[in-house]
Amino acid sequence: MGSNMPAVRNAAAVLRLLASNSRPIPASAVARHVGMPRSSTYQLLQVLIDEGLVSHIPETHNYSLGVAAFELGSAYLRKSPLEHLAQPILARLVAQTAQAAQLGILHGREVLYLLKEQPPTPTTLVTGVGVRMPAHLTASGRSMLALLPRQQLLALFPRRESFVDRTGVGPTNLRELRAVLAGERERGWAVEEGAVSEGVTSIAAAAHELSGRPAASIGISFRAESVRPEDYPQLAAYVAGAASELSTRLR
Repeated sequence: MGSNMPAVRNAAAVLRLLASNSRPIPASAVARHVGMPRSSTYQLLQVLIDEGLVSHIPETHNYSLGVAAFELGSAYLRKSPLEHLAQPILARLVAQTAQAAQLGILHGREVLYLLKEQPPTPTTLVTGVGVRMPAHLTASGRSMLALLPRQQLLALFPRRESFVDRTGVGPTNLRELRAVLAGERERGWAVEEGAVSEGVTSIAAAAHELSGRPAASIGISFRAESVRPEDYPQLAAYVAGAASELSTRLR
């Protein structure tokens, strides 16, 4: 077992290096950082690719974190004090907006809802605790996807089949998704209208780590007929403020 320890340390060093870079990097940079021969570096990278921890971008011959790395991070968050930090923020958001509020994290191509707060008159919606939804269709998911580097988005959605459809609304390929994310990133919040459930609208914003990577999302959901579209920006301001507060608490 002891003979495997250097390999484990090298693998950990590779993952930390990829996590600290906002863009995919070449194998030569990995080899320099870890201090390994290129041949050994390629072998190690291939093992990490096989395990889903690293993604290879054929067009550029570069490497980035894989989907399994995001899943490990999500597993950590599920066991961390995230819910305890977010609960009073969600409760305040419900009081401000009179809408159901939820906390979500990325789990591969899905958003996993960890916490939900209801207004005095509860509304039955699909965003219950433990529910998973396609990230590209939900406001919660897209608010976090908008903060991912371009190549990591490609790693999550490598082909058209990666895009699940529920109601016929929402992006169906990577080009469409990137266009939607660009607008939502510039605006600072995401909105989804009927892409998950007909007649239900959601508004969400991402809380992020100090590095800028998404840590979680805070959102509200409501029946479309209960809120006028011209009121969305005011609701979004409350949502974005809640996400900003959670970002501060996570640092």
